[in-house]
Amino acid sequence: MKEGKIIKVSGPLVIAEGMEESNMFDVVKVSDNNLIGEIIEMENGKASIQVYEETSGIGVGEPVYPTGMPLSVELGPGMITSIYDGIQRPLDKIYEKTGKNIDRGVQVNSLNREKKWLFNPIKKVGDIVKPGDIIGTVKETKIIECKIMIPFGISGKIKDIKNGEYTVTDVICTVVDENEKEHEVLMMQKWPVRKPRPVKQKLSPNDMLVTGQRVIDTFFPITKGGTCAIPGAFGSGKTVIQHQLAKWADADVIIYVGCGERGNEMTEVLTEFPHLIDPRTKESLMNRTVLIANTSDMPVAAREASIYTGITIAEFYRDMGYNVALMADSTSRWAEALREMSGRLEEMPGEEGYPAYLGSRIAEFYERAGRVECLCNSEEETREGTLTVVGAVSPPGGDIAEPVSQGSLRIVKVFWGLDANLAYKRHFPSINWLTSYSLYKDKLDKWAEEHISTEFVKLRNEAMKILQEEAKLQEIVQLVGIDAVSNKDRVTLEVARLLREDYLAQDAFDDVDCYASSHKQAYMMKLIFEFKDAITQAVENGVKVDDYIKLDYVAKIGKAKFIEENKVDEEFKKIEESIKVEK
Repeated sequence: MKEGKIIKVSGPLVIAEGMEESNMFDVVKVSDNNLIGEIIEMENGKASIQVYEETSGIGVGEPVYPTGMPLSVELGPGMITSIYDGIQRPLDKIYEKTGKNIDRGVQVNSLNREKKWLFNPIKKVGDIVKPGDIIGTVKETKIIECKIMIPFGISGKIKDIKNGEYTVTDVICTVVDENEKEHEVLMMQKWPVRKPRPVKQKLSPNDMLVTGQRVIDTFFPITKGGTCAIPGAFGSGKTVIQHQLAKWADADVIIYVGCGERGNEMTEVLTEFPHLIDPRTKESLMNRTVLIANTSDMPVAAREASIYTGITIAEFYRDMGYNVALMADSTSRWAEALREMSGRLEEMPGEEGYPAYLGSRIAEFYERAGRVECLCNSEEETREGTLTVVGAVSPPGGDIAEPVSQGSLRIVKVFWGLDANLAYKRHFPSINWLTSYSLYKDKLDKWAEEHISTEFVKLRNEAMKILQEEAKLQEIVQLVGIDAVSNKDRVTLEVARLLREDYLAQDAFDDVDCYASSHKQAYMMKLIFEFKDAITQAVENGVKVDDYIKLDYVAKIGKAKFIEENKVDEEFKKIEESIKVEK
């Protein structure tokens, strides 16, 4: 293809002429430094190019080399446990090549071309295959099996299929189509990041994503295949919550995208995850995790690509039939990258300088989530996969009236509103139970009754009612003092205190309290309401509230969250017996 010539450089935006043969969203290499860029606007042969690397020193007249290919990611075995930058370059390979600093124009393969994987075929010669059909498997990690699928655009009869150890670039299968043309199938396939991977049909999400975080699972649950936004001011705990979800959510695969956040936060993920054990599989969390690190000290334009890189990798594992969860931290930095490029393109600005198409871009991103029926050929192979998207939003000053927060809330079904006041009180997670919501709650009631406890929904509704009553009573207490409220209201305040301090507050750094199973959550709520019944009865019999809450078992209820999972039934029954004795 004919090369172009640079006529203007404005930060990460490069404009080149002579690009008539190129198309929108094609990847180009800018200057002889081979800086990676993507065409984001075309007009009369002039291409506006978003460059994903530092452009200092690049001048007018230098060449631009088209590739004729859209920005794509390599999909195949070897992605799990990897750490990529925003355009899927593995950071460990870059380190081996250039040292601590990422040199401009460095080129490394996204997938290891030398490592051999053991391919186990499940199809045989003569089988008819279509796009999405699984022809074999590769053991990628101890807990993730990479399923090798027929790429889109290929269908026909299998002429040859291998069995044994091969690299991702070796031909493992040959398919002959109806025109007798042969197609070679590799373990690796490429997919353009801005194009959603096709599915047979979208389904309604109906299973809860168990996170192990009590305030989330109890009051504001999210489904497998759901969407969620976490807006919050600086220091309110967005990143810690996303870390917790990445560690403990019952998803098969986790994609964590650090988009424009501080480098020390990604460092924390990199140092912690290999040492943490998944409570379900008893294996290292890195054995089911892909990390994409595009921190605040990396090029701004690459933030925009990192979000799409992450969700395309997530869709690949979803298409295998896995439950995938994507954590994006944070979508505000992605939106800021959009704003910067829009400004340099001299587009008409929208609210607060963001481009007018910000809302549609946010919608396009979140709409790639969902529970789907994956593409496959036969009825026996029918499989479902889910992709859950949780996006952190960092509104300036914590004001969620700003465009990114509002654009997200119009699309997502779950809102975990972080409260800076709770964070300052060391209450974690600092999710405000009076302002947050989940539109999946009613849908998940039946699931909770079947999989957790028949009493769970009733207990949850009663708990929320008490917390709402407490908010009203606190105003009275602040005006006239605690001694002026009735005994009945004192009971409400004490039960609400137990719910707030001992149920909703959770220690992310405690080995036991960092994760609470659904069974333990239901038992904890049950204990609190048995306490409510006991203290109500005692007060009716003339016992003072202050005297009653000093009893030993009340303190035991407060410490129940530190009881290990394998001792829950035994220890909780002892506390129940103590309550019955006091009654």
